[in-house]
Amino acid sequence: KIVFVPCFVLFSFRSKPQWTLLHRSSIPNLLRETVGVTILSRISVRSLPLFRITSNCLILTAFVGTSLAFACFSAAALVARRREYLYIGGLLSSGLSILMWLHFASSVFGGSTALFKFELYFGLLVFVGYVVVDTQEIIERAHFGDLDYVKHALTLFTDLAAIFVRILVIMLKNTSEKNERKKKRRD
Repeated sequence: KIVFVPCFVLFSFRSKPQWTLLHRSSIPNLLRETVGVTILSRISVRSLPLFRITSNCLILTAFVGTSLAFACFSAAALVARRREYLYIGGLLSSGLSILMWLHFASSVFGGSTALFKFELYFGLLVFVGYVVVDTQEIIERAHFGDLDYVKHALTLFTDLAAIFVRILVIMLKNTSEKNERKKKRRD
């Protein structure tokens, strides 16, 4: 599918060497990378079947839900003790690996609805966890002098986009199932 290429490039941008520090000469390059990642994430979101959206209210509701989840979990990371949640990063990486292998297996062997729902809800759980871990990691890096605000914003943006897409797909599925039930009742 066309989604794999932008996702692979997004992952490669995110896994850049972390030891690069912010210098005035590197800000234009970082901003170019940010624009590139934004365009690639737009391509991967654009390939979703968004034509099934019947009302614009659904997008607004998904955005508000994403913003609330992001704000709550970021606030939880901000008020927690230092480095308290950094240790769940390994579990989240394992969860992301499980999601990748499940998606690969479902694309090769054919997937079921239950597997798709599991990937959707488990992926939402993993990326909400990443909001907490990434927020605490940004705080720790800033404490040690890494003030690369573009990289930090890009990290949180990828978390936000992943949560938004999953919440939107969940809401689309629920809306379509609700419409099918209404249609069956009328018949």
